[in-house]
Amino acid sequence: MLSVREKVAYGLGDTASNIIFQTVMMFLMLYYTDVVGLDAAVVGTMFLVVRIFDAVTDPIMGAIADRTQSRWGHFRPYLLWLALPFALISILAFTKPELEGSAKIIYAFTTYSLLMIAYTLINIPYCALGGVLTSDAKERVSVQSYRFVFGMLGGVIVAGCTMPMVDFFGEGDKALGYQYTMIVMSIIGFILFLLCFAGTKERIAQPKEQQVSYRKTLSTLWQNDQWRILSIAVTFLLTGQVLRFTLAVYYVKYFLGREDLITQFMTLGVIASMIGCALSQPLAARVCKIRAYISLQLIAAAICMASYFIGSDQIALAMAAFIAWKFFLDMGTPLLWAKMADTIDYGHHKSGIRVTGLVYSGIIFFIKIGVALGGAIAGWLLAYYGYQADTEQTDATLHGLLMSFTIYPAIGSILAAIVMTQYRLTNNKIAELQKGLRLNAS
Repeated sequence: MLSVREKVAYGLGDTASNIIFQTVMMFLMLYYTDVVGLDAAVVGTMFLVVRIFDAVTDPIMGAIADRTQSRWGHFRPYLLWLALPFALISILAFTKPELEGSAKIIYAFTTYSLLMIAYTLINIPYCALGGVLTSDAKERVSVQSYRFVFGMLGGVIVAGCTMPMVDFFGEGDKALGYQYTMIVMSIIGFILFLLCFAGTKERIAQPKEQQVSYRKTLSTLWQNDQWRILSIAVTFLLTGQVLRFTLAVYYVKYFLGREDLITQFMTLGVIASMIGCALSQPLAARVCKIRAYISLQLIAAAICMASYFIGSDQIALAMAAFIAWKFFLDMGTPLLWAKMADTIDYGHHKSGIRVTGLVYSGIIFFIKIGVALGGAIAGWLLAYYGYQADTEQTDATLHGLLMSFTIYPAIGSILAAIVMTQYRLTNNKIAELQKGLRLNAS
């Protein structure tokens, strides 16, 4: 059984990741459109291109991590090696260049690409680390619950502090405010990655006799039918989730007409996520985690669709609906990531080959495809409905924004729930599989 101290240390790594990732999810599109002055359709296309390229690099990084040999293990050393480069590139991505026209687009494209590559290099090993801390199915849910509670803490920091820090540091100059804010965030993230590295230990190793080619490991991965189910589900899920989350600041600023409430709106949503993640473990202890996950997705979808009928003057109700959506949606997140570790055991049992890094990176590939599609669709929908930055929107634009924030994201959760009806790895099934595996756990 893992100590609380180690679970907290592992969770701090996700706090570090989310300080950057959540800033990108919540504010990068707004920063590009309203501060840098890029067209929304251009930003949407850039998100799609960069994120798909980034997703392609995930399986490569997973295979590299699986083959890494060091005195710290396969995955932990990357937290040490990449913490500083990741921090520096994050600052560059939120630095407005003194450029015009296409040069400004090229700078945004280049720095955003570097940021996503750096995120892959440190986040793939971090995610895989969660699969080698313990072989106990219940402890895996516990580890992921800690991870996402602390990950959401990073989201709370971003949601609650970003806009006030931008105003404080910028004193009216939003470009300068974003740059200084990201410097502070990056320093915090750098320290937390080092704490995660120092406080964790890899316990499950690959079989010593395992020597297979990259092509063979990819083939083995694709034959893992339960891994494929998770991959399809997360693509649908993240497409809808990122679409809604990206448009949240636009919804508050333009549909509700309360730009002053953006910080409160986003912060309360992320706090609800933290609470949901914390309750994931006790839920999984009482209910089948597969059935629980499907139910949570359907509840989240219902809240999304109900939000369409909330008027622009119903501020409290709109906020309550967003909080409820984040609560139920993210209660399922630790369950999903615990299932990823289960598919590693399943694949090992089925093929005799254990590919921890590749399993995580493969699913993260599809997560990033969903993130790419969600971000791109958000930009394209804003352009399609006639969005103009920092001005009063037309009724048609506001209605399109409302549809894009409520109805369309619900489809993603519904499709994810349907796909997960085919998932079969219950706790009893995993315990049965593990009896025939030698996991070298210590």
